[in-house]
Amino acid sequence: MDYASLIEKKRLRIPELEELMATDGFFNDQDLAAETNKEYNRTKNLIDDWDLLEKTRVDLVDNQEIARSDDKEMAEMAADEIPQLENRIARLELAVQYSLLPHDPNEDRDAMVEIRAGTGGDEAALFAGELLRMYQRHAEEKGWKIENIDFNASEIGGFSKAIFKVSGDEVFRYLKYESGVHRVQRVPQTETQGRIHTSAATVAVMPEADEVDVVLRPDDLHIQFTRSGGPGGQHVNTTDSAAQITHLPTGIMVKCQDGRSQTKNKEKALQILRAKLLEAKIQKEAEQYSTQRKLLIGSGGREEKIRTYNFPQNRVTDHRVNLTLHNLDQVMDGKINELTEHLQTAEMEDRLSELESDA
Repeated sequence: MDYASLIEKKRLRIPELEELMATDGFFNDQDLAAETNKEYNRTKNLIDDWDLLEKTRVDLVDNQEIARSDDKEMAEMAADEIPQLENRIARLELAVQYSLLPHDPNEDRDAMVEIRAGTGGDEAALFAGELLRMYQRHAEEKGWKIENIDFNASEIGGFSKAIFKVSGDEVFRYLKYESGVHRVQRVPQTETQGRIHTSAATVAVMPEADEVDVVLRPDDLHIQFTRSGGPGGQHVNTTDSAAQITHLPTGIMVKCQDGRSQTKNKEKALQILRAKLLEAKIQKEAEQYSTQRKLLIGSGGREEKIRTYNFPQNRVTDHRVNLTLHNLDQVMDGKINELTEHLQTAEMEDRLSELESDA
């Protein structure tokens, strides 16, 4: 795809922004000033990346020509640099593609992640626990922080439900593709005849919502405190610490019982509720997305089968982009970058095609 026309439009935007930022009273409106400054920095970075990309492409052609020359020493040096130049071009192309997209402020947000055991009984709960570990390890690699919100441990290990917050740089941008039904195929530990079973867990990734994003009116909330259930310490079944909140206009109900304090459980439940309400708002806006993009980012992730984890063959398949990898052991250890990159590339190509058709 030729991005030159889009790049030129962005290049012309820089002097417009510089003129706006130089006007008297520009910083009187701090919100507008902040947004303008962010747009300027994003646009400037895009142009810098594009110019470097163009230069690197020229360097690659030059090196390819030298590599075919009769000067053996120069040819070897040029050939050695070609893989580095190709990798640099790939990285810059991805950066340019992302920068050309209309900025989505939700991608800068932290994320609330909810994992639930689905069909498959005990095996599904064990798999939900392994998905939790996968995301924990991935967060460690990314330098993100995880805060536990609510957990329902199962009797045999694993979880029937796990809700946690992930904080860091552009968390939602990278984790949003994880929403959906994750299917596992393997021989359970309890299987005596070696038969492969199929079970599933659902993952929902929601951008964290601030109070200004979602206003919760007291009259719209039904709050009650109940006794916690499930495995845990002695306090679990003896105190009314679990907070259950129902949002009356939508019927959305959340429950948090991870902590011993009513107040803390209520705060965490409100945090989850805001995220769910913001997610619903985003889903409504997403109706205008193309069919391909809806397939990639899903509709909140509670019904679409997005990925299959086949343990006997050490294989993982993402059905949205028809990608199969044979490194399931590494994926379960948190190395999901390759999956994410393919999904990001597919979404960016689709969105850029829309931009080009509207140009």
